[in-house]
Amino acid sequence: MGKNLLNKYIWLVETIQNAERITYEEINEKWRNNELSEGLDLPLRTFHKWRNAVEEMFGLIIDCERKGGYHYYIANAEELKEGNIRNWLINTFSISNLLVDNLQLNERIVLEEIPSGQKYFAHIIEAMKNNNVINMTYQSYWRDNSNNFDVEPYCVKLFRQRWYLLGRSPYKKQMMIYALDRIQELWVTDAKFELPVSFNANEFFSEYFGVNIGDDIDVETVKLKVASYQANYIRAVPLHHSQEEIERNENFSIFELRLRPTNDLIREILWHGEAVEVLEPLEFRGEVASSIEEIRGKYK
Repeated sequence: MGKNLLNKYIWLVETIQNAERITYEEINEKWRNNELSEGLDLPLRTFHKWRNAVEEMFGLIIDCERKGGYHYYIANAEELKEGNIRNWLINTFSISNLLVDNLQLNERIVLEEIPSGQKYFAHIIEAMKNNNVINMTYQSYWRDNSNNFDVEPYCVKLFRQRWYLLGRSPYKKQMMIYALDRIQELWVTDAKFELPVSFNANEFFSEYFGVNIGDDIDVETVKLKVASYQANYIRAVPLHHSQEEIERNENFSIFELRLRPTNDLIREILWHGEAVEVLEPLEFRGEVASSIEEIRGKYK
């Protein structure tokens, strides 16, 4: 598929999404004012071809509400909510195409270096699709030597610009997390595994911040006191979907999170420095304080 055609599909999705309800005539007017059109109209037949292509490629249904003037809308707009794979794909394609069209600005666009984790991505997706066990040689950050073992691949997750694999170890009989960029070799085996019908990746990670997992940490209510100058950032970029602001004044705000307080959450809190203080639970507050003291000790 040509890049230009993909740009047009994304333009159509964004145009309808932003308008919520829009007629074909209004779409055509916006199209003529877009540089992709080169000033030409969008024929009705072409418009319907694009509708079908958008549904086939992204699973987004552009439906028509006939009452009141034939308004088009995205029938399953909930699929574009934050965190959804379709929303991520649309945003990624949109930014990617924009960058390609403006390569002359490459020295003025600064990107973040991402560790290599794509080498075995396709193989993992293939194994997930067919419920095949994978065998991999893995070099953990915490071990001197690499290990070879089988894993039942349940899902993949992107966190902090790195891809992770969540899988069940047939030997340990428990769920484990693996960074894709630490995989040295990987093979898709012929052995099959049964993915539990009840498994849902979003639900599994809903009680966590990041990719640290473990049933040994209970779900708790974490209260954070955030300085007013940092509170706007926390509001705009919530730490967790359960986040609620329960108190607010000119000096600080207090946010509540309902999750398992793991090491990833400790690191996130430390990243905010003196702007964020853990109030509750006291045990977790103590863990954060211990981390601060350990850091402080290194600079004495």
